[in-house]
Amino acid sequence: MDYKHYRALFFGRSMKQITIVSDDKVGVVAEISYILGKARINIEAISVAAKDGKAMVNLTVKDDKKAATLLSANGYRVLEAEILVIKVKDEPGQLSEVSRLLKEHGINIESLYLLFRGEGYAMDALKVDHPKKAMNVLAPYLVKTE
Repeated sequence: MDYKHYRALFFGRSMKQITIVSDDKVGVVAEISYILGKARINIEAISVAAKDGKAMVNLTVKDDKKAATLLSANGYRVLEAEILVIKVKDEPGQLSEVSRLLKEHGINIESLYLLFRGEGYAMDALKVDHPKKAMNVLAPYLVKTE
């Protein structure tokens, strides 16, 4: 996929991050991806972390409501949160600049992961504690039509 595909995918709709909190056990990602795949829900981005016996799986999908409902019905604890999608040049120091701006405005990054990298750019998903404030601070970086 190229940048234009990803921009079209994420532009013009509210982005939600689905976080699944589970016991850290073998097969959690296999189970979650099976449930979503069977329902024809494509995972657009994923990050997984485990700590102190718990697994946290962060997902972005096109149909977040359907995904959250399915995963909850299958016994998973599901949390939903708004995320911001930003575009930065794919070069050293760009993430530092974005995170410095957020720090200067008292905005905490709760999660961050790469959605796309190519054509000289990177698109990142950010979950922050003050999304409306962050939208103003990061306006030049937010994904928009060109």
